[in-house]
Amino acid sequence: MATRTGTGTGDSDRRLGRRALLAGGAAAALGTAVLAREELARLWWRLPGVERSRVAGAVDFRGARWVAASPANYRRADRPDDYPVDRVVVHVTQGGYASAVKVFQDPAHGAAAHYVVRRDGRVTQLVRELDVAFHAGNREYNERSVGIEHEGFVEDASSFTDALYTASARLTAAICRRYGIPADRAHVVGHAEVPGTDHTDPGRFWDWERYLRLVRAAHPGAPAAG
Repeated sequence: MATRTGTGTGDSDRRLGRRALLAGGAAAALGTAVLAREELARLWWRLPGVERSRVAGAVDFRGARWVAASPANYRRADRPDDYPVDRVVVHVTQGGYASAVKVFQDPAHGAAAHYVVRRDGRVTQLVRELDVAFHAGNREYNERSVGIEHEGFVEDASSFTDALYTASARLTAAICRRYGIPADRAHVVGHAEVPGTDHTDPGRFWDWERYLRLVRAAHPGAPAAG
């Protein structure tokens, strides 16, 4: 991620809802009712006066702490109904846990991940998995993935503690189980592997073999290949 420089796609993400609704309206005006129905079926709850039922402070991962990111740093959605979820993106904060949480709460930052994992294994959720967090720097990846930040620095191998690996692997295993995502390197990827990004995290010291072994151990039923 490199929290100090931002990870999201900002306004390019937020335009989708307006464009989709306009497309639906135009399609209806032209008589292509099928397209309009499809768009409205996905987006009805975002129309004026309609609000999707949500529980304040609810988390998707048992034991996670809830700290809300700024609404400017994610887009409300209804995943996986709006968009299929088929990726987990691994980030490194390039800073401390507290600074990562702080910038995700800053509306001027333009980015947030769904989760931050602290060095001691504490998991904090900032964006519901329902919603599209601006974390990957690629709109399609944002829409289809869950982003997990890890406290530390890409060039400091000591950042990646046993507690951090274990807690993050349990989190990723739960996400893979929830959405039927294979626990492999095609579906659990680093931020550096997202098309169009200029980030390098999680970096050369992130132990992918160890991490995926822990993910599979935490979720024995997860398929090992796509």
